[in-house]
Amino acid sequence: MKKKLFPLNGIVTVLNTPFDIDGKIDLFALKNNVKEALKAGVAGFLVPAMAAEVYKLSELERIRMVAKVLETVSGRVPVIAGAGESDFLKSKKLLKAYQDVGCRNVLFQIPFTNEDQFKEQFMKLADLGPDMIMLQDWDATGYGLSDELILNLFENVGAFRCLKIETVPAGIKYSRILKLTNGCLNVSGGWAVSQMIEGLQRGVHAFMPTGMHYIYTEIYRRFEAGNMLGAQSLFGQILPVLAFSNQHLDISIHFFKRLLYRQGIYPTPNVRLPILPFDSLHKKISDGHIDRILEIEANLKNKI
Repeated sequence: MKKKLFPLNGIVTVLNTPFDIDGKIDLFALKNNVKEALKAGVAGFLVPAMAAEVYKLSELERIRMVAKVLETVSGRVPVIAGAGESDFLKSKKLLKAYQDVGCRNVLFQIPFTNEDQFKEQFMKLADLGPDMIMLQDWDATGYGLSDELILNLFENVGAFRCLKIETVPAGIKYSRILKLTNGCLNVSGGWAVSQMIEGLQRGVHAFMPTGMHYIYTEIYRRFEAGNMLGAQSLFGQILPVLAFSNQHLDISIHFFKRLLYRQGIYPTPNVRLPILPFDSLHKKISDGHIDRILEIEANLKNKI
């Protein structure tokens, strides 16, 4: 039976983890961020993932974050729980825990040794029965998972509905995978958000950035409405931000935490160690970008 396309179209926010002054997760602040993103019109949430400093979070912290997002969203948009772990048994335990709190959509991020190992672990996780599986295709230096492996899993696992492509380069792979799956595998982009306009032109269904909710959703709306010049114009205004924040994942985490703090959504811009330093010049440059973001978003909100 041919799969129907999973309804995930637009901006899916990857949530940063808010920490209070004592370094504990602030679930109230997380709720505020989710509510603000919903107002902006996001299509879903991914939590916790790399932008959440996921490997510095305890299992209990991850479960509590997922539960809080589910509670806040209350079924309005899909919530996808990140079950990425270097230890396969921990991934299984996390997946079961997410299902216990009511999250049926899960991101698989499986460390790759070889295709046989990857497929075996994918199938064992799939056997635990999530309703929807999103597969992370991550490779910061190359092409990631083979087309043949992705297609095999898609054809043989009913719950495998979404693929998050984060390879270098991403563009041609978007097009290949969409063609191979006859457009029935939902394809999203993440770290390649700097190629967002290209991705949308290639038919990517969703993009998964962090922060700037109103800006990203407006870019997507303009593109969908056929206003390519408007989409490109607004996107061009944030390219200096992306050039700065996408130097490294750690710089991105620092930057978007600082943005959320300046917006009054998070109580601190605090991060967890170990992480790359963010010095006084970084902060000065960030604040200049953030001033511009706040101005753009204020203008967009006034038009809503």
